[in-house]
Amino acid sequence: MRWRRIGDVILVSWLLVAALWVARNWIHNDGDWEPLDTRGIVLICAFVAPLYLRAYAPIAMLAVSYVVSAVYLTLGYYHSAVTFTLALAVFTVAEQRSRRQSVAAAVLSMLLLLWAQHRVYADGRVLGALIALFMLLVGWMFGDNTNRLAERGQQLAELTARLRREQQERAHQAVSNEQGRIARELHDVVAHHMSVISVQAGLGRYVLGTDPDTTHRALAVIADTAHEALSEMRRMLAVLRVSTQDTPFDAAPALDRLPQLLERVRAAGAAVELVVAGEELPLPPGLGLCVYRVIQESLTNVLKHADPPEATVTLRWSPQRLEVLVADEGRRPPVPSEPDTVQHGLIGMRERARIYGGVLSTGPRPEGGFLVSLSLPLQERSDD
Repeated sequence: MRWRRIGDVILVSWLLVAALWVARNWIHNDGDWEPLDTRGIVLICAFVAPLYLRAYAPIAMLAVSYVVSAVYLTLGYYHSAVTFTLALAVFTVAEQRSRRQSVAAAVLSMLLLLWAQHRVYADGRVLGALIALFMLLVGWMFGDNTNRLAERGQQLAELTARLRREQQERAHQAVSNEQGRIARELHDVVAHHMSVISVQAGLGRYVLGTDPDTTHRALAVIADTAHEALSEMRRMLAVLRVSTQDTPFDAAPALDRLPQLLERVRAAGAAVELVVAGEELPLPPGLGLCVYRVIQESLTNVLKHADPPEATVTLRWSPQRLEVLVADEGRRPPVPSEPDTVQHGLIGMRERARIYGGVLSTGPRPEGGFLVSLSLPLQERSDD
């Protein structure tokens, strides 16, 4: 900005000197021009001086220059001294103001120069008029193009800022989604493993003095379950820790770990049967984790709420879909002992199913007990 002001001062000063020199030395002998005197010099300085402020008030600058130029031309001074001044004034308005304002400024300036040309040369001088009009037209075109380029640059800057905000919003959304995923993972891990530990701890305390073997088995289940829970929690929380260490963590659980899950639930006192129908297909890691967590959450609820804790896990494979059914035979209390936890678990299961285009439904069975049903599409993923 500072260098532009310096450039304006140099340009306008040069234009003032040029206008004074042209008005004194370029007067044609065949024209009825007034010789440049002190009044003419003052008028030239008066219509050039506003250009020093052209960057701050272009419309006011043009108005002052136009009025003084009209007085200068009316008194019969040489009109070419005005042409470059009006051309720069029109350029400034076209550069900084709307096209409607700049076109009006250019037309008024052209009319003023044509009037001055006709006033001196009654027979008409086409070449001189064309040169004057051409100078104003060039000034307007350059100013208008500069204005359009500035507007495009501003639009590009606004677009860049908007894209940056959208990227930040997407990044925040990704973080929020990841936090939600970790929350669901933690809920599933803590709810399931702590339920197993709670049941086994109660059993061990009950038979502590009468059945040492059962007590030892209960403590072994507690130790194994706690170890697995800690391993899974370390794996999940690793994504929250900024570290350059290549610390190995176990892979996310999938259907290959379903037998260990069933054994752990059986060890906690539940009778669980696994039924597989159809040919098993390989699943992507995310889809396998979804199925594993839904079965885990369902069996956790069986341990907590079914009486007696008996369940059947059914996997029905087809090339298009995987159907997962977890049905328990036990009666459930009319009001769950931990309604918030149960509700959170059901919401988490439905959210997992929705992410992969599946449908999850839960509810009591007509013949008694409770049923969790998960249906996941496989055809599109296998086509990919």
